[in-house]
Amino acid sequence: MGISIWQLLIVLGIVILLFGTKKLRNIGTDLGGAIRGFKKSMSEDEKKDADQQDPDSLEKNAESQDQQAGAEDKPRDKSHS
Repeated sequence: MGISIWQLLIVLGIVILLFGTKKLRNIGTDLGGAIRGFKKSMSEDEKKDADQQDPDSLEKNAESQDQQAGAEDKPRDKSHS
């Protein structure tokens, strides 16, 4: 007792007659943009949550970047090579 393909086609035909193809295309575009925005904000929130849960890793990353920057700033003595 499911919905047959013919019933879906009839409903689709009625929706197209009521709204028109341009309106349906605009609705689809708006819905797609909303979904993309939602996924983007969810991934940003997950990144923020991960950073907040492990502050020690942030300190370690900052220290290693400082050490790398310090090593790059030092002139190399080529006489010992």
